[in-house]
Amino acid sequence: MIADWDDLRVFLAVARAESLSGAGRVLKLDAATVHRRIARLELQVQAPLFAKGPQGYALTDDGLRLLPHAEQTEAALAGAAEALVGQSGGLTGQIRLGAPDGCANFVLPQVISAISDANPELEVQIVALPRVFNLSRREADLVISVSRPEAGRLTVQKLCDYHLHLAAHRDYLARTGTPQAREDLKKHRFVGYIADMIFDKELDYLGETGAPPVTLASNSMPVQLQWLRAAAGLGIVHDFTLPFAPELVKVLADDVVLTRSFWLVRHAGDSHVERLNRFAAALSDGVRREIARLEGLA
Repeated sequence: MIADWDDLRVFLAVARAESLSGAGRVLKLDAATVHRRIARLELQVQAPLFAKGPQGYALTDDGLRLLPHAEQTEAALAGAAEALVGQSGGLTGQIRLGAPDGCANFVLPQVISAISDANPELEVQIVALPRVFNLSRREADLVISVSRPEAGRLTVQKLCDYHLHLAAHRDYLARTGTPQAREDLKKHRFVGYIADMIFDKELDYLGETGAPPVTLASNSMPVQLQWLRAAAGLGIVHDFTLPFAPELVKVLADDVVLTRSFWLVRHAGDSHVERLNRFAAALSDGVRREIARLEGLA
Protein backbone atom coordinates (compact mmCIF):
# COMPACT_ATOMS: atom_id res chain seq x y z
CA MET A 1 0.00 0.00 0.00
CA ILE A 2 1.26 3.49 -0.92
CA ALA A 3 0.23 5.98 1.74
CA ASP A 4 2.15 9.10 0.73
CA TRP A 5 1.39 11.10 -2.43
CA ASP A 6 4.67 12.97 -1.96
CA ASP A 7 6.58 9.74 -2.58
CA LEU A 8 4.64 9.21 -5.81
CA ARG A 9 5.43 12.79 -6.79
CA VAL A 10 9.14 12.07 -6.30
CA PHE A 11 8.77 8.84 -8.30
CA LEU A 12 7.23 10.77 -11.22
CA ALA A 13 9.96 13.39 -11.11
CA VAL A 14 12.74 10.78 -11.29
CA ALA A 15 10.91 8.89 -14.07
CA ARG A 16 10.69 12.10 -16.11
CA ALA A 17 14.16 13.47 -15.41
CA GLU A 18 15.87 10.05 -15.44
CA SER A 19 18.21 11.27 -12.71
CA LEU A 20 18.12 12.07 -9.01
CA SER A 21 19.69 15.48 -9.47
CA GLY A 22 17.29 16.41 -12.28
CA ALA A 23 14.31 15.39 -10.19
CA GLY A 24 15.76 17.30 -7.24
CA ARG A 25 15.93 20.52 -9.28
CA VAL A 26 12.24 20.18 -10.19
CA LEU A 27 11.20 19.33 -6.63
CA LYS A 28 13.67 21.70 -4.94
CA LEU A 29 15.15 18.79 -2.98
CA ASP A 30 18.72 17.56 -2.75
CA ALA A 31 19.63 14.31 -4.53
CA ALA A 32 20.15 12.46 -1.25
CA THR A 33 16.60 13.26 -0.15
CA VAL A 34 15.23 12.13 -3.52
CA HIS A 35 17.16 8.86 -3.15
CA ARG A 36 15.75 8.27 0.33
CA ARG A 37 12.18 8.91 -0.85
CA ILE A 38 12.56 6.46 -3.72
CA ALA A 39 14.04 3.85 -1.38
CA ARG A 40 11.07 4.33 0.96
CA LEU A 41 8.61 3.90 -1.89
CA GLU A 42 10.39 0.76 -3.13
CA LEU A 43 10.17 -0.65 0.40
CA GLN A 44 6.43 0.06 0.48
CA VAL A 45 5.74 -1.65 -2.86
CA GLN A 46 8.38 -4.33 -2.20
CA ALA A 47 9.87 -3.98 -5.68
CA PRO A 48 12.72 -2.09 -7.37
CA LEU A 49 11.30 0.80 -9.42
CA PHE A 50 14.49 2.05 -11.10
CA ALA A 51 17.66 0.57 -12.52
CA LYS A 52 20.70 2.83 -12.59
CA GLY A 53 22.65 2.67 -15.84
CA PRO A 54 25.04 4.73 -17.99
CA GLN A 55 22.16 6.90 -19.24
CA GLY A 56 20.70 7.52 -15.78
CA TYR A 57 17.76 6.05 -13.89
CA ALA A 58 15.50 3.88 -16.06
CA LEU A 59 12.18 2.43 -14.95
CA THR A 60 12.10 -1.28 -14.21
CA ASP A 61 9.13 -3.41 -15.27
CA ASP A 62 7.57 -2.74 -11.87
CA GLY A 63 8.25 0.97 -12.30
CA LEU A 64 6.58 0.94 -15.70
CA ARG A 65 3.51 -0.74 -14.16
CA LEU A 66 3.34 1.88 -11.43
CA LEU A 67 3.80 4.86 -13.79
CA PRO A 68 0.24 5.14 -15.24
CA HIS A 69 -1.28 4.81 -11.75
CA ALA A 70 0.97 7.60 -10.44
CA GLU A 71 0.02 9.78 -13.39
CA GLN A 72 -3.67 9.12 -12.78
CA THR A 73 -3.24 10.11 -9.15
CA GLU A 74 -1.47 13.30 -10.21
CA ALA A 75 -4.28 14.16 -12.64
CA ALA A 76 -6.98 13.36 -10.06
CA LEU A 77 -5.39 15.64 -7.48
CA ALA A 78 -5.09 18.42 -10.04
CA GLY A 79 -8.75 17.96 -10.94
CA ALA A 80 -9.78 18.00 -7.29
CA ALA A 81 -7.88 21.25 -6.71
CA GLU A 82 -9.65 22.82 -9.67
CA ALA A 83 -13.04 21.65 -8.41
CA LEU A 84 -12.40 23.27 -5.03
CA VAL A 85 -11.38 26.53 -6.66
CA GLY A 86 -14.39 26.45 -8.98
CA GLN A 87 -14.63 27.15 -12.69
CA SER A 88 -16.62 30.38 -12.65
CA GLY A 89 -13.51 32.52 -13.00
CA GLY A 90 -10.75 32.62 -15.59
CA LEU A 91 -7.80 30.33 -16.10
CA THR A 92 -4.99 30.62 -13.56
CA GLY A 93 -1.59 29.11 -12.90
CA GLN A 94 1.19 28.20 -15.29
CA ILE A 95 0.88 26.33 -18.60
CA ARG A 96 3.89 25.40 -20.75
CA LEU A 97 3.25 25.05 -24.48
CA GLY A 98 5.77 23.49 -26.86
CA ALA A 99 5.66 24.40 -30.54
CA PRO A 100 7.79 24.39 -33.71
CA ASP A 101 9.61 27.68 -34.11
CA GLY A 102 7.57 28.88 -37.08
CA CYS A 103 4.25 28.56 -35.29
CA ALA A 104 5.77 29.89 -32.06
CA ASN A 105 7.16 33.01 -33.74
CA PHE A 106 4.39 33.97 -36.14
CA VAL A 107 1.10 32.53 -34.85
CA LEU A 108 1.20 31.94 -31.10
CA PRO A 109 2.13 35.47 -29.91
CA GLN A 110 -1.18 36.86 -31.18
CA VAL A 111 -3.20 33.84 -30.03
CA ILE A 112 -1.72 33.65 -26.53
CA SER A 113 -1.97 37.42 -26.06
CA ALA A 114 -5.73 37.20 -26.61
CA ILE A 115 -6.05 34.26 -24.18
CA SER A 116 -3.94 36.14 -21.64
CA ASP A 117 -6.10 39.26 -21.96
CA ALA A 118 -9.15 37.14 -21.09
CA ASN A 119 -7.34 35.36 -18.24
CA PRO A 120 -5.03 37.86 -16.51
CA GLU A 121 -3.99 35.39 -13.78
CA LEU A 122 -2.77 32.82 -16.31
CA GLU A 123 0.96 32.42 -16.99
CA VAL A 124 1.85 30.87 -20.36
CA GLN A 125 5.33 29.72 -21.34
CA ILE A 126 6.04 29.05 -25.03
CA VAL A 127 8.95 26.70 -25.65
CA ALA A 128 9.96 27.28 -29.28
CA LEU A 129 12.33 24.55 -30.39
CA PRO A 130 12.76 22.77 -33.74
CA ARG A 131 12.45 19.26 -32.29
CA VAL A 132 10.01 16.68 -30.98
CA PHE A 133 8.92 17.22 -27.36
CA ASN A 134 8.70 14.42 -24.82
CA LEU A 135 5.39 14.75 -22.98
CA SER A 136 6.10 11.71 -20.82
CA ARG A 137 8.98 13.67 -19.28
CA ARG A 138 6.69 16.70 -18.89
CA GLU A 139 8.80 18.95 -21.08
CA ALA A 140 5.51 20.73 -21.79
CA ASP A 141 1.84 20.51 -20.80
CA LEU A 142 0.68 20.66 -24.41
CA VAL A 143 2.55 20.49 -27.71
CA ILE A 144 1.75 21.67 -31.20
CA SER A 145 3.21 19.18 -33.68
CA VAL A 146 3.63 19.18 -37.47
CA SER A 147 2.75 15.48 -37.69
CA ARG A 148 0.37 13.19 -35.85
CA PRO A 149 2.20 11.06 -33.25
CA GLU A 150 1.71 7.34 -33.75
CA ALA A 151 2.96 6.06 -30.38
CA GLY A 152 2.73 6.90 -26.70
CA ARG A 153 -0.05 7.53 -24.19
CA LEU A 154 -1.27 10.68 -25.90
CA THR A 155 -4.44 12.45 -26.93
CA VAL A 156 -4.21 14.12 -30.32
CA GLN A 157 -6.50 16.53 -32.14
CA LYS A 158 -6.05 18.22 -35.49
CA LEU A 159 -5.90 22.00 -35.25
CA CYS A 160 -5.91 23.03 -38.92
CA ASP A 161 -4.14 22.82 -42.25
CA TYR A 162 -1.69 25.47 -43.40
CA HIS A 163 0.00 26.15 -46.73
CA LEU A 164 3.51 26.80 -48.00
CA HIS A 165 4.96 28.24 -51.21
CA LEU A 166 8.29 28.94 -52.83
CA ALA A 167 9.22 32.58 -52.30
CA ALA A 168 12.09 35.00 -52.78
CA HIS A 169 12.92 38.67 -52.30
CA ARG A 170 12.03 40.95 -55.20
CA ASP A 171 15.66 42.07 -55.42
CA TYR A 172 16.90 38.49 -55.71
CA LEU A 173 14.47 37.79 -58.54
CA ALA A 174 15.45 41.04 -60.26
CA ARG A 175 19.09 39.87 -60.23
CA THR A 176 18.57 36.26 -61.23
CA GLY A 177 15.27 36.15 -63.08
CA THR A 178 11.98 34.66 -61.92
CA PRO A 179 11.60 30.89 -62.52
CA GLN A 180 8.85 30.14 -65.01
CA ALA A 181 8.86 26.34 -64.57
CA ARG A 182 10.20 23.78 -62.12
CA GLU A 183 13.21 23.02 -64.30
CA ASP A 184 14.31 26.65 -63.87
CA LEU A 185 14.78 26.05 -60.13
CA LYS A 186 18.08 24.25 -60.77
CA LYS A 187 19.65 27.61 -61.72
CA HIS A 188 18.97 29.14 -58.30
CA ARG A 189 20.50 29.14 -54.83
CA PHE A 190 18.25 27.56 -52.22
CA VAL A 191 17.65 28.18 -48.53
CA GLY A 192 16.34 25.31 -46.40
CA TYR A 193 16.82 22.88 -43.55
CA ILE A 194 20.04 21.08 -42.64
CA ALA A 195 19.26 17.64 -44.06
CA ASP A 196 20.44 15.54 -41.12
CA MET A 197 18.70 17.82 -38.60
CA ILE A 198 15.18 17.59 -40.05
CA PHE A 199 13.34 16.31 -36.98
CA ASP A 200 10.05 15.53 -38.73
CA LYS A 201 9.45 14.09 -42.20
CA GLU A 202 6.75 16.71 -42.80
CA LEU A 203 9.49 19.37 -42.90
CA ASP A 204 11.31 17.77 -45.84
CA TYR A 205 9.73 20.23 -48.26
CA LEU A 206 12.20 20.68 -51.07
CA GLY A 207 12.12 17.07 -52.18
CA GLU A 208 8.62 17.79 -53.49
CA THR A 209 9.65 20.79 -55.59
CA GLY A 210 12.46 19.53 -57.80
CA ALA A 211 14.81 22.08 -56.24
CA PRO A 212 18.60 21.58 -56.16
CA PRO A 213 20.44 20.82 -52.89
CA VAL A 214 20.31 23.52 -50.24
CA THR A 215 23.26 25.94 -50.20
CA LEU A 216 22.22 28.02 -47.17
CA ALA A 217 20.91 25.75 -44.44
CA SER A 218 19.64 26.15 -40.89
CA ASN A 219 17.61 24.01 -38.47
CA SER A 220 15.65 27.20 -37.65
CA MET A 221 12.76 28.31 -39.82
CA PRO A 222 13.03 31.98 -38.73
CA VAL A 223 16.72 31.96 -39.74
CA GLN A 224 15.73 30.64 -43.17
CA LEU A 225 13.12 33.38 -43.48
CA GLN A 226 15.69 36.06 -42.64
CA TRP A 227 17.98 34.72 -45.35
CA LEU A 228 15.17 35.07 -47.85
CA ARG A 229 14.49 38.60 -46.62
CA ALA A 230 18.19 39.33 -47.19
CA ALA A 231 17.71 38.38 -50.89
CA ALA A 232 19.98 35.35 -50.47
CA GLY A 233 18.00 32.86 -52.56
CA LEU A 234 14.79 30.90 -53.01
CA GLY A 235 13.10 28.85 -50.31
CA ILE A 236 9.87 27.43 -48.95
CA VAL A 237 7.89 29.77 -46.70
CA HIS A 238 4.74 29.32 -44.65
CA ASP A 239 1.97 31.49 -46.05
CA PHE A 240 1.23 32.68 -42.51
CA THR A 241 4.69 34.31 -42.37
CA LEU A 242 4.31 36.37 -45.56
CA PRO A 243 2.42 39.28 -43.94
CA PHE A 244 5.54 39.76 -41.77
CA ALA A 245 7.83 39.82 -44.83
CA PRO A 246 6.10 41.93 -47.51
CA GLU A 247 9.31 42.14 -49.57
CA LEU A 248 8.96 38.44 -50.43
CA VAL A 249 6.89 37.24 -53.39
CA LYS A 250 5.60 33.78 -54.21
CA VAL A 251 7.32 31.90 -57.03
CA LEU A 252 5.51 29.32 -59.19
CA ALA A 253 2.55 29.97 -56.92
CA ASP A 254 0.09 27.83 -58.90
CA ASP A 255 2.50 24.94 -59.43
CA VAL A 256 4.27 24.57 -56.08
CA VAL A 257 1.72 24.55 -53.25
CA LEU A 258 2.33 22.42 -50.16
CA THR A 259 -0.23 21.62 -47.46
CA ARG A 260 0.67 20.57 -43.94
CA SER A 261 -1.23 20.32 -40.64
CA PHE A 262 -0.79 21.35 -37.03
CA TRP A 263 -1.78 18.86 -34.32
CA LEU A 264 -2.38 19.53 -30.64
CA VAL A 265 -0.86 16.77 -28.51
CA ARG A 266 -1.41 16.14 -24.80
CA HIS A 267 -0.54 13.42 -22.32
CA ALA A 268 -3.44 11.01 -22.03
CA GLY A 269 -3.39 11.31 -18.26
CA ASP A 270 -4.35 14.99 -18.53
CA SER A 271 -7.65 14.39 -20.31
CA HIS A 272 -9.62 15.07 -17.11
CA VAL A 273 -7.73 18.20 -16.12
CA GLU A 274 -10.38 20.82 -16.81
CA ARG A 275 -7.96 23.75 -16.77
CA LEU A 276 -5.95 22.22 -19.63
CA ASN A 277 -9.15 21.29 -21.47
CA ARG A 278 -10.34 24.89 -21.36
CA PHE A 279 -6.95 26.22 -22.43
CA ALA A 280 -6.76 23.68 -25.27
CA ALA A 281 -10.19 24.76 -26.54
CA ALA A 282 -9.20 28.45 -26.54
CA LEU A 283 -5.84 27.64 -28.16
CA SER A 284 -7.41 25.51 -30.89
CA ASP A 285 -9.93 28.16 -31.82
CA GLY A 286 -7.29 30.89 -31.73
CA VAL A 287 -4.77 29.04 -33.91
CA ARG A 288 -7.39 28.22 -36.55
CA ARG A 289 -8.59 31.81 -36.69
CA GLU A 290 -5.11 33.33 -36.75
CA ILE A 291 -3.77 31.11 -39.54
CA ALA A 292 -6.88 31.81 -41.62
CA ARG A 293 -6.39 35.54 -41.03
CA LEU A 294 -2.70 35.55 -41.90
CA GLU A 295 -3.08 33.33 -44.96
CA GLY A 296 -5.83 35.64 -46.17
CA LEU A 297 -3.33 38.52 -46.06
CA ALA A 298 -0.56 36.59 -47.86
